[in-house]
Amino acid sequence: MSILSFKDVNKGFGAGTHRAEILKGINLDIQEGEFVAILGFSGTGKSTLMNLIAGLEKPDSGTVSFKGKPIAGPGPERGLVFQSYSLMPWLTVAGNVGLAVDAVFPKLSKADRAAKIDHYISMVGLSHAASRRPAELSGGMRQRVSVARALAMNPEMLLLDEPLSALDALTRANLADEILDIWEQDKKTCILITNDVDEAILLADRIIPLNPDGTLAEPISVTIPRPRDRGAMNDDATFKALRAQVTSYLMDVGIAAKVEGSRLLPDVTPIHGVPVAVKEAQEGMIEERFLNFSQLHKVYPTPKGPLTVVEDFDLKINKGEFISLIGHSGCGKSTVLTMAAGLNPISKGAIRLDGWNVEGADPERAVVFQSPNLFPWLTAKENVAIGVDKVYPKASQAERQDVIEYYLERVGLADSMDKQAASLSNGMKQRVGIARAFALSPKLLLLDEPFGMLDSLTRWELQEVLMEVWSRTKVTAICVTHDVDEAILLADRVVMMTNGPQATIGKITDVKLPRPRTRKALLEHPDYYNYRAEVLDFLEEYEHGAKPKPKPTAVAAE
Repeated sequence: MSILSFKDVNKGFGAGTHRAEILKGINLDIQEGEFVAILGFSGTGKSTLMNLIAGLEKPDSGTVSFKGKPIAGPGPERGLVFQSYSLMPWLTVAGNVGLAVDAVFPKLSKADRAAKIDHYISMVGLSHAASRRPAELSGGMRQRVSVARALAMNPEMLLLDEPLSALDALTRANLADEILDIWEQDKKTCILITNDVDEAILLADRIIPLNPDGTLAEPISVTIPRPRDRGAMNDDATFKALRAQVTSYLMDVGIAAKVEGSRLLPDVTPIHGVPVAVKEAQEGMIEERFLNFSQLHKVYPTPKGPLTVVEDFDLKINKGEFISLIGHSGCGKSTVLTMAAGLNPISKGAIRLDGWNVEGADPERAVVFQSPNLFPWLTAKENVAIGVDKVYPKASQAERQDVIEYYLERVGLADSMDKQAASLSNGMKQRVGIARAFALSPKLLLLDEPFGMLDSLTRWELQEVLMEVWSRTKVTAICVTHDVDEAILLADRVVMMTNGPQATIGKITDVKLPRPRTRKALLEHPDYYNYRAEVLDFLEEYEHGAKPKPKPTAVAAE
């Protein structure tokens, strides 16, 4: 008998013309002890599905049953971990976990209560932080407290609603491994809502994609033997096949062609002399060593003396190259990028672009940050216009409008360019940021984790958008990322940085995969997983604070 069952469940919100049907005809049976991952794009109803299981919402029609009885409301047998931590800030880690213990075991002796709290805190590796308050913890540690609190309810079913999505890649991987270890010990029934394909494959017995129209796709069985090793999966044929299958399905149902090809760019010259519409190599610029980082250092003063964050960063980039810069948090990736942008003074060494030293900010170096920093009261078109109007002083208003609309169309905002930025989703705002950067026709495009605040599947979509627009301009670009697949997908070379302080270049990998690239095509390319292994091996070597090794000589690509 199933422990959880959905029978013809429908759920929507709103009324009349504002009614939105979120879930449609959901039929699902989950067996006791099973680990199921529900995978889908933002807005497909994943959290609504989870709220129905938790008893926080009721279906409009159909039934959701737990152990044969319709779910009427929340219950301790279903422990829920949200995306946000929801901890009591005035209580310690032990105090927060103690709330759950007291709710389920109100008659425990003081010693037994303390032992039970210690047990669950130990399960998530926080024994050393039991007396700390949430404000003293990192994001990953706070989420561990949430998991410990849910486990302390001793639920029959553990519900994980995107519990890892707000964490950096390394913390996310470590916590996913811990959740898997906990599940292996107790074999509780577990339902994970996620937007990360690799996470779903690592953890689940079955993956169930949720379609954009609110229906469930056919479940996909994960037949990789347990226990599963994250590192070994990169060489596992079943993992590769599953990854390609799930990725292809999600991209087919979720990412339609959103760009239009009707508009031509006017022959307009921006203020720093780069023609916008020119598809050929831009005239008057050097081709080799177009961008040159020479003996670059960044030193910050501290009460204990100077702190060298980046040292001896040497890199030569040819015109039109796309470079990915990757490394663990705190390795100085963004520091290098902000120095290239002219937003952060250089302590020692130099950066030369097209034969000139980089000094101060300039529209010839366009930056796309993690947050697009739009003016919320202006439309998408008006936000892009701010830069265009300054960069093209001799162009007519009509020509400027053509430039603005061209790039907004390229990033898939043809129908939204007159909407205020405040009304746009995070993904749409980042599209405006990308359009704004390209519309400046910069000599150098700098991307500082541009998709880091977006869910995995929206990130895929915008990576496709970025590659499509870049393929037309071939602007020299550097992208800071912590996502291995993103680094390989985008780049001609992946530049890997050692840990800070005194971070430098540890390794450079030439990515000789064919362009134009799509995620689906790369997953099927025989060399893709070799490149992935190179980067993963490097990151694993430096995962636990390893000291930098002597760096290689970094030369321009042939």
